[in-house]
Amino acid sequence: MGVHFAPQSPSLEASPALILNADYRPLSYYPLSIWNWQTALKAVFLERVDIIAEYDREVHSPTTALKLPSVIALKKYVKQPTYPAFTRFNLFLRDKFSCQYCGAKGELTFDHVIPRAYGGRTNWDNISAACVPCNLKKGGRTPDEANMHLLQKPYKPTNHQLHAIGRVFPPNYLHESWRDYLYWDSELEG
Repeated sequence: MGVHFAPQSPSLEASPALILNADYRPLSYYPLSIWNWQTALKAVFLERVDIIAEYDREVHSPTTALKLPSVIALKKYVKQPTYPAFTRFNLFLRDKFSCQYCGAKGELTFDHVIPRAYGGRTNWDNISAACVPCNLKKGGRTPDEANMHLLQKPYKPTNHQLHAIGRVFPPNYLHESWRDYLYWDSELEG
């Protein structure tokens, strides 16, 4: 799977700005931290960000022409929490958008590994992504009772771990000016 960087942005709507923290690292890889061009320009005017790179595209007012920012960095560092929120999206990201019983990629839901009827809790350590057929097959039983085995034991990921997993799923659009700040398909010197 190659990552393709687009040399130009065809329209204003497709001219997002990559948001970097004050340490010049993306706030998030998946979903990639981007703002639409209006939000990016507003942050520039409010002096909350520095412009790192720009598109060739300009927007005009009656008296001014401004190049749209393609990469911006926050002036104040935003401390990232150690652990992400326990959400359906973050759970699916942790499990790489695949069923933890059969590996399927479609129709995902979540499964209580230890069923709630057995005292299982709704938390990182007891919930796994599951496709609908596997979830129905397992029902209200434990994996052992259902003779089903987990590909990966559920765990509470750190934000760092989710960012690393998110790098495996690059978005559809990546501007050439973002290349130095993102690490998909980058060759490392040996």
